[in-house]
Amino acid sequence: MHEEITIPELTQVVARLAAILGKREGAVVQLEGGITNRNFRVNFGGTDYVVRLPGKKTNALGIDREAERMATKAAAGLGIAPKVAAMTEDPPCLVTRFVPGHRVSAEELRQPELLDSVAGDLRAFHDSGTELLTTFDTVELAESYTRIAREHGIEPPAAYEDAHRRAAAIRKGVAKHPEHAPVACHNDLLTANFILDGERVQLIDWEYAGMGDRWFDLGNFAVNNELKDEHEERLLSTYFGEPPDTRRLATLKLFRFMSDLREAMWGVVQSAISELDYDFTGYATKHFERLETIAADPRFDGWLQDARR
Repeated sequence: MHEEITIPELTQVVARLAAILGKREGAVVQLEGGITNRNFRVNFGGTDYVVRLPGKKTNALGIDREAERMATKAAAGLGIAPKVAAMTEDPPCLVTRFVPGHRVSAEELRQPELLDSVAGDLRAFHDSGTELLTTFDTVELAESYTRIAREHGIEPPAAYEDAHRRAAAIRKGVAKHPEHAPVACHNDLLTANFILDGERVQLIDWEYAGMGDRWFDLGNFAVNNELKDEHEERLLSTYFGEPPDTRRLATLKLFRFMSDLREAMWGVVQSAISELDYDFTGYATKHFERLETIAADPRFDGWLQDARR
């Protein structure tokens, strides 16, 4: 049995939603996971929903709640995300249908069937024509996180300056290539954000959605789910419908680096502003160590040259 959660702010939101979705039935149960927001399973009118209570100061993380709603709705229309049921203001809580199933592991996501499914779903969303009102730029986001952290007395690790320089070089190097034109992206493809509903993978947590580089999604998925070379080749083959050339393989390696820069600086800024009980400093350290490993690879400069072609 789960103990019912009682939070004044949540109680107000649930009361408002009951007037829209139907009488609340049963207890309000907090869902596991989530290191930015708190998520709750609530039954209204006989249907289970997920109510997402946003964390404090999440706008400082580059989150746009309207973009989250729009992206989730667009993805749901493609059958790859939960349906949006409602959205409240003050606080801006997004409410979606509860997806029964289980969160898949990184190992499962590396299996051919699920890997192909994710690649196809990402391509479908990127090519959907969805227009979001916010942008997602890794370099600008890292700079914003750095500024906010310093305002709160937190200095980024020494590795940041070199990482920022490399990220700026990557962005400049690929900027004119048509595959890097802005499209609607998810931008947070952690393993925990994939749910297998028994038939297909559903993608949740669209709060970082924005107009960005499709390659960030591909690199973000690859690094967070520990794809090996053979998995990367399959991901790109399925996504683009043809075997990857040297440029695409190199670009994916570079955007693994871009992903870890965002994750590392996200941990830094969260250590400064978040009220949640989580080791954000350790999170940042993990990702700085990983991006330093990528940067130290003797092939890094070669990847940058190949990506510019």
